[in-house]
Amino acid sequence: MPSSLIERGQDGPVTKRQRLNGADAPRTTKRESKLFSPFRTIGLVSSTPVPFTSVALGQKTFQITTSVGRCLQTYDLKRGLGLIFLTRPQTPEDITATLACKDVVFAAFGGVDSTPGFWVFKRGKKVAELEVPTDLEEPIKQILTFGTWIIGCCTTRIEVWKSATYEHYTTLYPTAAPKGGNELTGGITNMPTYLNKIFAGRKDGGVEIWNVSSGKLIFTIMPPAANCGSVTVLQPTPALSLLAIAYSEGPLIIHDIRADKTVIQLDGGNSPITSISFRTDDMGAGEDGRKAGVMATAGPDTGDVTFWDLNNGGRVMGVLRGAHNPPSDAGATVGGGVSKVEFLWGQQVVVTSGLDNSLKTWIFDESPFSPIPRILHSRSGHAAPVTKLLFLPTDFDGADSGGKWLLSAGKDRSLWGWSLRKDAQSTELSQGNIRKKAKKLGLLASTLANQSSSLEDLKAPEITCVAMSLNRDGGFGANAGSGAIWQKGINRDKKPTDATASGTTGWESVVTGHHQDNAARTWFWGRKKAGRWALETGDGGYVSSVAMSPCGTFAVVGSETGGIDTFNLQSGQHRQRYPCKLTKAQAKKVKHQLQLEAEGSAAPAKAGTFQMGLGKHRKSVTGLVVDSLNKNVISCSLDGKVKFWEFGSGKLVDEIDWYPPVGLTGIRYHAPNDLIALSCDDLSIKVVDLATKKTIRELRGCQGSINDFCFSNDGRWIIAASKDCVVRVWDLPTGHLIDAIRMETQCTALSFSATGEFLATTCEGQVGVNIWNNITLFKHVPSRHISESEIASISGPTVSGENGQGLLSGAFEDESSETDDSAPVPSLDQLSEDIMSLSLVPKSNWMTLLHLDQIKERNKPKEAPKLPEKAPFFLPALDNAMPISRVDEESAASTAAERSRIMKMGRQVTEGAFTITLRAGSESGNFTPFITHLKTLSPSTADLEIRSLSPSPDNNEQLSFVRALTSRLKANRDFDVVQAWMAVFLRLHVENLMLDEQLRDAVRDWKDVAEKVKVSGLAGYSGGVFAFLRSAR
Repeated sequence: MPSSLIERGQDGPVTKRQRLNGADAPRTTKRESKLFSPFRTIGLVSSTPVPFTSVALGQKTFQITTSVGRCLQTYDLKRGLGLIFLTRPQTPEDITATLACKDVVFAAFGGVDSTPGFWVFKRGKKVAELEVPTDLEEPIKQILTFGTWIIGCCTTRIEVWKSATYEHYTTLYPTAAPKGGNELTGGITNMPTYLNKIFAGRKDGGVEIWNVSSGKLIFTIMPPAANCGSVTVLQPTPALSLLAIAYSEGPLIIHDIRADKTVIQLDGGNSPITSISFRTDDMGAGEDGRKAGVMATAGPDTGDVTFWDLNNGGRVMGVLRGAHNPPSDAGATVGGGVSKVEFLWGQQVVVTSGLDNSLKTWIFDESPFSPIPRILHSRSGHAAPVTKLLFLPTDFDGADSGGKWLLSAGKDRSLWGWSLRKDAQSTELSQGNIRKKAKKLGLLASTLANQSSSLEDLKAPEITCVAMSLNRDGGFGANAGSGAIWQKGINRDKKPTDATASGTTGWESVVTGHHQDNAARTWFWGRKKAGRWALETGDGGYVSSVAMSPCGTFAVVGSETGGIDTFNLQSGQHRQRYPCKLTKAQAKKVKHQLQLEAEGSAAPAKAGTFQMGLGKHRKSVTGLVVDSLNKNVISCSLDGKVKFWEFGSGKLVDEIDWYPPVGLTGIRYHAPNDLIALSCDDLSIKVVDLATKKTIRELRGCQGSINDFCFSNDGRWIIAASKDCVVRVWDLPTGHLIDAIRMETQCTALSFSATGEFLATTCEGQVGVNIWNNITLFKHVPSRHISESEIASISGPTVSGENGQGLLSGAFEDESSETDDSAPVPSLDQLSEDIMSLSLVPKSNWMTLLHLDQIKERNKPKEAPKLPEKAPFFLPALDNAMPISRVDEESAASTAAERSRIMKMGRQVTEGAFTITLRAGSESGNFTPFITHLKTLSPSTADLEIRSLSPSPDNNEQLSFVRALTSRLKANRDFDVVQAWMAVFLRLHVENLMLDEQLRDAVRDWKDVAEKVKVSGLAGYSGGVFAFLRSAR
């Protein structure tokens, strides 16, 4: 047991644990985050190149399974692509191939730099594992099942298992060829009625036919020409013995296997085809769409899907332009291209997935007939890394929605709203009908990959800053007006009905700033769509920061050139400029005043006063805040200044100048505490009290520039993410670094929910958003200071939520003893010898001691206990009742034994710890051990010991006791308990005090020392100042 703990004995409880000094701290150890636990990752749908797989569930619905790294997600088509399963456990490595068959899903993983594996899942749970050959070092790229076989296609080999027992059967090796010609670039497939036969496409253009039962190569189909290139995909047609084969150099053929003859040869274009599917409902071809023979093809180099009519030699019947984003130029971050296209069996529905993190279904049901389908369902997420996160600030539509919604913006120019409770409610905020706009501009007339602009270019530029206030949000019934979205001042449709109608239904509640754009844009959150206004900066500079007033009526926009403007969101009109715009007469007056001051003929302006129209930031405005009363606008800039503007007049009323040491890169406001936090380019965070304009905390520790930071919901913590890949948490009351999380890549954005339940983070290069649970909601966590050496790398949240901790799961954990592995902290015994400190003894302890007599009197029984008149009826009667005389004899014997024991104890009286430590302190002059022991005693024990103090001249314990209390006051320690002990002593020994002159002198000395300490006045003054600073202004 540590030396700083005192055992609880018979005399009373143990005092609170207290670190006596930093040298006693044990060696530090690595540990995980003590404030946050991983929960789950949201926003991933089809984020990897692994194609989806589908399976029919009878004739009712289809289930579609996609890969999101090490987890599979299954969607139900009947439920509108609703998420129904997530596989657990996660695979050790990234999934490389997947296949759904009946009620199970096969998943292969690893093989690139690790041992490959092959698992079987059923309803999201792992049910089996296939044995993989020990010499296999290649990833399994494709899985195929037919008959009694399970086939896995690798780069240069084919693995075969039995489907009944999952036992490995054999390995097939393609025929060797020069220059890697035996590489299986086209994958494998099987054909109906061909028993035990599989077809494998090679890099040299050949298609091998293998018998998996005998392990023999039966035949090789040669390419139609020498320059066709490698096989990219194989797909059997609904017609027997016909196989579709696509080559990398463009040819696309339909080959008759039995006759070894090409039936149809088509030109696939310059882009390689990697996915082929055939429509099986015998519809869709011909002029009226009533003939069979429709084929769909797609590839990773474009986002288009091509539909072919195979009748009369084959032709292109239509191209679905922009089904998914086209791949971006080299170096770009937005994913694109189609990974797979598939017609559902017997349906007029086609399913596509792309590298833009989306899964879509399309349907041919337009009338009159159209060879191009329309969108049916869509599930998607960000196609590029997320850059901004913001939890909705208040509970706006009922108790169940608090902390539910999260806004995110990414490099793909999209703004998403994520539901943390029901995944199907997550949606992208609409920017209008993009496909309709593209059709008008002619972008859908040719391949988007060959054009300089794409569908994404029709969206607003990348979002760089977001502000939100839901107090005037109209919900789904908000009136959006009849004009176009994002109207600018010069093109604004001046219809007064827009503003009038929105006054009764509510208006926009989200404002965003965009990359290299001089206009901020508004959004309707309730309707999940773009708003009416584009708010242009007054000086023409690009928007660098935005803010909204707490009332939800005004938006404040800051520019890179230092200008700040306020707009009314109901009408979209400009309301104020900071600094305000002067009239000619005002400008002339200010100019004249400045000339007089320069010449010295006029007194300079007083410190803290500013001329009207002056004070504009010289550099980019990096942060804006409107206080809770709409009284001031606070701005910060790279010029190192924090400026306070009067909201209505636009006049500069105060400023804090930290230039040139630091420039300010961001600002956050916590309204309940009336505090602002500012991130600086010197890697620090400064916290300022708005009432006094003073810096109350300066938090350091970041080893790289700060990417993002925020307050916790209660204002007690500041959480910051920096480029050194660490998320740090500081405790504002103490200024300590109390927690840190080291991630694999740098965290680029974070946000803390208004309910305190969740912390959302996103890392560089990730399209998903990580959600963390706040452990302190269900578990006490000490706010101990930690050092940089204790920061450990921990595993982040996963898509499946595996190894994550639910909000209530920690409530049922066993309480573990707190380990003292924290960094050394300053001693808590005494901050300064000149400061009077109180003890760590609970107040209830010494208050009970003061009123112990009253407590005993109150608890005294009012009357003696009475024997029951009759024994209960259920007690059995005694056959041989004990005679009354025998009872009296036994009672007398027990009384005699008790007296004997008391007499023996009286003869064996020994001194207790109280007497021993008091005598030792009297001899040495050090009463600290005595006071320490006295603080451990219970109120009744302490009262008994003080009553028992001996006034004997040989050993005057009463005199020593008073001197001990006096020495404690002189040391400015334990003021509260010393006063309580002295009050009890004076009440019990007032008679001895009148008889003993030496004891009276000791009490006078104690009184002189006690009168020098004005604790009551100091405490009252401090409490009054603190209440004034915390009161609402």
